[in-house]
Amino acid sequence: MSDVSPAGGLCWLTIIGIGEDGPEGLGEEAKRLIASASAVFGGARHHGLAASMISGERLSWQSPFERSIDAVLQRRGTPVVVLASGDPFLYGVGATLSRHVAAAEMRTIPAPSAFSLAASRLGWPLQDATTISLHGRPIDLIRPHLHPGRRIIALTSDEKGPRELATLLAATGFGQSQLTVLEALGGDRERQRSVVAADFDLVDIDPLNVCALEVATGEGARILPFSPGLEDDLFEHDGQITKREIRAMTLSALAPCHGQLLWDIGAGSGSIGIEWMLADPSLKTIAIEQSPERAARIARNAPAFGVPHLAVIEGAAPAALAGLPQPDTIFLGGGGSEPGVIDAAIAALRRGGRLVANAVTLEMEAVLLSEHAKRGGSLTRIEISRAAPVGSMSGWRPAMPVTQWRWTKG
Repeated sequence: MSDVSPAGGLCWLTIIGIGEDGPEGLGEEAKRLIASASAVFGGARHHGLAASMISGERLSWQSPFERSIDAVLQRRGTPVVVLASGDPFLYGVGATLSRHVAAAEMRTIPAPSAFSLAASRLGWPLQDATTISLHGRPIDLIRPHLHPGRRIIALTSDEKGPRELATLLAATGFGQSQLTVLEALGGDRERQRSVVAADFDLVDIDPLNVCALEVATGEGARILPFSPGLEDDLFEHDGQITKREIRAMTLSALAPCHGQLLWDIGAGSGSIGIEWMLADPSLKTIAIEQSPERAARIARNAPAFGVPHLAVIEGAAPAALAGLPQPDTIFLGGGGSEPGVIDAAIAALRRGGRLVANAVTLEMEAVLLSEHAKRGGSLTRIEISRAAPVGSMSGWRPAMPVTQWRWTKG
């Protein structure tokens, strides 16, 4: 697939957002552009809504979708219209096309998004609500947003989405949340129904729907705080986990920035990589773990924290690192004392990237002291004590100290 560059400012592609009200919701300019286009791309629903206006060739989206993008690009220089739902640049086809067509070559006529329509029906200020698309995406993505009192507007994939969402809410302690299903917004079939999530009993739901949540918490609700260093017992683990206080300090040292990829080598329970991804939706993690049991546990933990796209590589470093996408940051929590692991990690790291390694054993600490002497960076000794019973009284029981090496690749 080749990108298209500007050619004399020629504007040949028009992306038009169309709502359930069809032609009635479009302006005269949008109608004229649809009528005069040599080709009109869109889904079956879009073509049905605009049928009375289309005089050119009707082209439906293909699978895989990249084939359709190629078909659009092949018509460069002729009037082409792409029909989209609502706002094409909000989780829509506009975002995909803009990666291949210069802004000077296309124009967009948006319609109100499903989020805007839902907020207007509910009387919710859109800037105060959380909006999330679950259309074609795992429903677990909503988990980090489930906080008491929060208002969430979620776009679903189909008629099954609302029930799946209600089931997740009930299973995680949010069953008393108010769930409003808004169907076919903007059209003749528009309908709005509300129910408590735990008592979900709605049937005959339109496949085109948006769910609005007013989150309420019950006993044992699985709330994921915004701060790093989540409670250890939120994670499924076998004891191989970076403890909460050390994890918070480690994430601070890793210093996640927009769009970065982390390698979590010797990932254990996956807690570092999971919290890295929770810091921002743009962040990615590849967890490398040689134990099959622990790798499977990471794969279960990730969706439970709303980061189902965390990638798990089962294998031992350094061999398991071969061929992986280049990391911006690396955390070395286990196996770093094995021959060749640190050298392979450093070789793979992007220039300007950060490496953070934690040592609990004397053997790993010796490796970090040697690396610090050779390469520089900073060393930190972290010692945590927790109050614990001492007979009939209490005293401080120290945890094993952690030596942390932080280094930036020049």
